[in-house]
Amino acid sequence: MLSQLYIENIAVIEKASIDFQKGFNILTGETGAGKSIIIDSINAVLGGRVSREIVRNGAKMARVSALFTSIGTETLQKLEELGLSPEEEENLLLQREIRSEGKTVCRINGRPATVSMLREVGLTLLSILGQHESYELLSPEQHVEYIDSFGGLNELKSQYSSAYHKLRSVKKEWDSLLMDEDQKARRMDLLRYQIEELEAGEIRLGEQEELAQQRTMFRNSEKIAESIAIAKNALDGDDESAGAVSSVGTAADSLEDAAQFLPSLTSTAQKLRDLEYNLQDCLAEVREAGESLEYDPARLEQVEERLDQLYRLSLKYGSTEEEMLEFLERSRKELRTIELSDERAQELSEEYERCKAEAIQLAKELSSKRRKAASELVAQVREELTFLDMPGVEFQVEQLRCPLNQWGCDKIQFLLSTNPGEPPRPMAKIASGGELSRIMLAIKTVLSGTDRIPTLIFDEIDTGISGSAARKVGLKLQQVSQNRQVLCVTHLAQIAALADAHFLISKQIRDQKTFTQVLPLDFEGRKREIARIMGGTEITPLLLQNAEEMLSGK
Repeated sequence: MLSQLYIENIAVIEKASIDFQKGFNILTGETGAGKSIIIDSINAVLGGRVSREIVRNGAKMARVSALFTSIGTETLQKLEELGLSPEEEENLLLQREIRSEGKTVCRINGRPATVSMLREVGLTLLSILGQHESYELLSPEQHVEYIDSFGGLNELKSQYSSAYHKLRSVKKEWDSLLMDEDQKARRMDLLRYQIEELEAGEIRLGEQEELAQQRTMFRNSEKIAESIAIAKNALDGDDESAGAVSSVGTAADSLEDAAQFLPSLTSTAQKLRDLEYNLQDCLAEVREAGESLEYDPARLEQVEERLDQLYRLSLKYGSTEEEMLEFLERSRKELRTIELSDERAQELSEEYERCKAEAIQLAKELSSKRRKAASELVAQVREELTFLDMPGVEFQVEQLRCPLNQWGCDKIQFLLSTNPGEPPRPMAKIASGGELSRIMLAIKTVLSGTDRIPTLIFDEIDTGISGSAARKVGLKLQQVSQNRQVLCVTHLAQIAALADAHFLISKQIRDQKTFTQVLPLDFEGRKREIARIMGGTEITPLLLQNAEEMLSGK
């Protein structure tokens, strides 16, 4: 549920922190006090569209953070898909900064995120239902989800989805083999040519690097030989001077003689003797290198030709040996597939028919159960609409057969008629905002046992209603809040009196600036606010008595 909402520099709200409660939460206040800003802030932190004009005048940026506690399985799965994880207590903190120049910064549990990531996670946490936010009620795809959720058909739908994707996969592979004979012959000729050229190239991993080193050595063999000769002379000496090996040996002999009379030189003599042995090893290695060095113009030419061959192959088949060998393997595999395509095509044809039969059988079963679930849903929603003083509203579910798709073989949408005698039409073309909110309330009441969204927000669901209808809407909101958290913005005392927690949104003007604050109300505060809602600016003792009776009788 949404436990805490923090707002900073959003429109007329400088700073506000709201600690929401479980169950039924109500927000009230005078028109223009900023109730819609609370909803806009929640929408923003859930990845909704915002404009930089939302930033409070004079501020560099606006911030919103929302703390959700006891998050559900669906949210945990979505976080895992996005590579995120909740805190140990399964809390989730969403944050969003909107800067005055238009840039936005998002975080999930302190980690950088994108707006789309906020939106994906938000869809599992909270649903805003109001005069402009009940878009999900207008989407036929969502209507299918409602029917399947209500009918407990998600497992059957999952089975169908697996069968349908298998069918698509088989069909895709089958289509790839259905080429005419001329196409097939041309493709096989090309593949054979490419395979032969690559096989003739005898490509070996690491060969280019080895050849490049050899070429460098051959091109610089004269300089290498000269350097080796200088090193050899320095170590071994010549007719005119002793080399390093002989000089160090002589020094070691002399110090060993002196050490007989001055023992402190023994260690130094030994170091020189060790150095002599090391220098002898170095001299042996230098001699070996000189003896093995040979400049072969023919070999250099062979290396150059081989590198050129590999370069020409790399232009066609990949810049590295790994890529060229992978190309070769893919070509061999494709050639084998084409050569066996007739046989494989027959296998796929038979497999396609099997998959198609399975998918059709599951789709028909799903369709039949959807029809039954839709009938039950319609009956229950009609009862709820009647209770909500909307007996003249005709609610139907249109279920038409269509070609197999990811949802089955059904095209489903909710139809609505708000006036007697008018034929039902798609909901998006009929319902007003206030009607949508109450219809959504009726549907959510029916789906309360299966709908997994933990928090619902109803924004001014009371538009156009009063009296007993308002009381009934409040009772339904209270009923829905038994299974989830409900937040409701209302102007009606009948609804406000039924809440578990009541927040007053008020506006003040200080230093020619407008400020909005959000205050939790105790019993006395609720009594005065409900009296204000009923009576306007003048709060009389009789209004206070009526408000107390409403609160006590809830």
